[in-house]
Amino acid sequence: MTFSLVARCAKTGMFGIAISSSSPAVAARCAYTRAGTGAVASQNVTDPTLGPFALDLMGGGMTAAEAIAGVRDQGRFIEYRQVLAIDKHGNTAIHSGPNSLGIWTDAAGPDVLSAGNMLANEGVPQAIVDGFLATSGHLGDRLIAAMRAGLAAGGEAGPVHSAGLQLCDKVPWPVADLRCDWTENCPIEAIATAWDVYKPQLEAYVQRAIDPREAPSYGVPGDD
Repeated sequence: MTFSLVARCAKTGMFGIAISSSSPAVAARCAYTRAGTGAVASQNVTDPTLGPFALDLMGGGMTAAEAIAGVRDQGRFIEYRQVLAIDKHGNTAIHSGPNSLGIWTDAAGPDVLSAGNMLANEGVPQAIVDGFLATSGHLGDRLIAAMRAGLAAGGEAGPVHSAGLQLCDKVPWPVADLRCDWTENCPIEAIATAWDVYKPQLEAYVQRAIDPREAPSYGVPGDD
């Protein structure tokens, strides 16, 4: 009941994931990134342990394909799982168990991999990849464009209600982790709006964590 993409910015080395579902709070269970390592989406009858496990394997030097092989070997009830991975070199790999729900398929391009289940049609992941590759600029902008393209191509078989976008860069925490856990409106547009607000402040939030003495003004009453 989900469609997503994992991606890498070849210019900056930043990783990102965007995801949407008819289920609530999809990003809380399915979205994983790690600076210098990669990004993983663990979806379809989700096992939240598989995302960190795949990142640990890639962090230890495995390629995305090797990490996904490890997931297949070690994961429980793997026939129900769909796991996408991209590594630090931009290599991608996917496991889609035979018990994935409804229409399930995937598509890949340079530095990007998309997949979904309970899709409206088999063309949705390719539309997501095409939307990503057709967009330039910040990785976050490209992820939003990709998800909009997937939704325009049909998206999930039913209405989506939650979405998320996560980015990691050079620090050990996500530099952006934006979520819409439930809405009767479009959660992808909710995330897009949040990204428009957050994007200009992203670097400032990182700087405040690293050294607040060098950070820009907080812009709140009493702040000099």
